[in-house]
Amino acid sequence: MDPTQQAMARLGAAGVNGVALTWVDNAGITRVKTVPTGRLAQTVERGVGMSPVFDVYLVDDSMTTSPHIGGPDGDLRLVPDLNRLTALAAQPGWAWAPVDRYEQSRAPYPACQRRFARRQAERALDGHGIELRMGFETEWMVTRAGEPAGTGPAYGMARLVELSAYLDEIVAALTAQGIEPLQLHPEYAPGQFEVSVAPADPVAAADLAVLVRETVRAVSVRHGLAATFAPVVDPDGVGNGRHLHLSLWQSGKNVCRDGDGPFGMTAVCEAFLAGVLRELPALLALGAPTPASYLRLKPSHWAGVFQCWGLENREAALRFVPGTPDDQGAANAEIKCFDGAANPYLVTGSVIAAGLAGVAEGLTLPLPVSGDPAHTRTGAPARLPASLPVALDHLESSAVLREALGEELYGAILAVRQAETALFAASSPYEIAAATRDRY
Repeated sequence: MDPTQQAMARLGAAGVNGVALTWVDNAGITRVKTVPTGRLAQTVERGVGMSPVFDVYLVDDSMTTSPHIGGPDGDLRLVPDLNRLTALAAQPGWAWAPVDRYEQSRAPYPACQRRFARRQAERALDGHGIELRMGFETEWMVTRAGEPAGTGPAYGMARLVELSAYLDEIVAALTAQGIEPLQLHPEYAPGQFEVSVAPADPVAAADLAVLVRETVRAVSVRHGLAATFAPVVDPDGVGNGRHLHLSLWQSGKNVCRDGDGPFGMTAVCEAFLAGVLRELPALLALGAPTPASYLRLKPSHWAGVFQCWGLENREAALRFVPGTPDDQGAANAEIKCFDGAANPYLVTGSVIAAGLAGVAEGLTLPLPVSGDPAHTRTGAPARLPASLPVALDHLESSAVLREALGEELYGAILAVRQAETALFAASSPYEIAAATRDRY
């Protein structure tokens, strides 16, 4: 029995009748087509048709156009990755698989975001012997009848007790799906929680970001709750981030430690992080991609709004975590300025591209920042873009990211960002929050 037939038999035995095939568009929305389990073999062989116009969809489901993509013409083939095929614990009868997108000729589709992430990971490994391990922290707010569910103190046990059964089911569902939760806890805002899962390769980490979100959403529905992963729910409150953790490995060794650089970094690690830090203003257009994102990016809110790095500094955009001496895998870096409106494949791929440019140029890090950069009186680091148009200016000036993305994908991203800027140009912060809180 070939692998596809084995997968179909396994799903049939588990009572799975349909498979959700997902991709994430440039507005950060997870789109889906489904097929009956019995058609999985044909789907793997021939794909499922889908218009390329979804690469220029906006958050409100309106469309724009770009130099290479847009309009009603054309068709792509969505081909599921059976290595990621997962029976969904919180959606009985359903399984899930992410897709790669191809032209009808089966040539790779140049604007496939998942393929972009894979291409950058392969560049790191083939060109530099660097294996990236990445993981996202997923934050969300949960409500019942429009009001925050779980109103206990920030990080408080009381909130855990209030929603104990709900959170238990989230852990159980993730575990049943082969996902290893590392931490789950109440966050700062009322009704806000965070879950982090074990690191994986860059493409798998982005896949997991999608699967974790949809698992939390499904469990929430089963409990009569509504979950939102939007950057902001209330512009006056604390928003939802989706921080990215990463570590670099060469020949089985974590090169974020045991080196001669800052806080034990090796030269490769320092150069990579320096490349990321340099490109952060442009990366923000990918990792904080919507006008709503900039309502979250407030100084002194642990959102990482200054272009600086620091040792365990939760106000720095780039936080270095040395880990405990007896845990080789613990040393990593965290990028704090990204949020859940971002396409996770664009995030992982673009961060790798920025880091590899730093390695190629042998960049070094500036001095680290301690304390809150907003209160630094002398030598204060630069503020990251405080609006999407400013971040877009940096993206347009970034030869590193434009080359890595390719003209088709780059052009579509730019068009979507410009159109969403125009869409919300006359909106107040409260109108922006209201228009986007239920879209993610």
